[in-house]
Amino acid sequence: MSLVNLAHVCSHMQNASKARLGLTSIPVTKMHVKIALGLQREGFLSSVTLGGPTPPKPFLLQTQQGPDEADELARTLKRQPWLAYSTEYTQGGVVKSLTETRLGQEQVHEVNVPENAARRRLWLGLKYWQNEPVLKHMQLISKPTRRIWLTSEDLAKIIRTRASSYVQGLTHPGECMFITTDRGILEARECVERRLGGMALFRVWG
Repeated sequence: MSLVNLAHVCSHMQNASKARLGLTSIPVTKMHVKIALGLQREGFLSSVTLGGPTPPKPFLLQTQQGPDEADELARTLKRQPWLAYSTEYTQGGVVKSLTETRLGQEQVHEVNVPENAARRRLWLGLKYWQNEPVLKHMQLISKPTRRIWLTSEDLAKIIRTRASSYVQGLTHPGECMFITTDRGILEARECVERRLGGMALFRVWG
């Protein structure tokens, strides 16, 4: 686990939020993917998408059904609600879906992911509330030269705003701390519930 790369990610996320960017990217590693999903689960990120050097197409700007098509689909499902469940049948040796035949084919938007792993990027959607970034600060706790390990008892003190093992308590509103454990990268409160300890990675707040 490279804490140097994690330090770069922390500073990059802070700079991206200060610049009011809606989308930014970081290198793809197993640790970065787990951290991004954890931030999304805690509400700091709006989306996590695996892609290439160019940003993926935003979902809201993709081709959607028109209002007339949506109304027709709603009326069809009201008359025949069983069409909402996929039923496959064979016609001319080709397996088809009754849902696609009656309601039309489902819209699928592909994201081009390069086969070369070095060209892959993890695209993160940043969130804002009342013109202020949700993620303002992302601070590394363990340093490459000093890794801090915490027990569940230490984490219980920290989430109650008290300092423990040279780590300050969570005093900011909505502040979260992420810990790497043998069960993966978890938030500090979840570690206390599961009675797990581990190495403190970083803290984040708005």
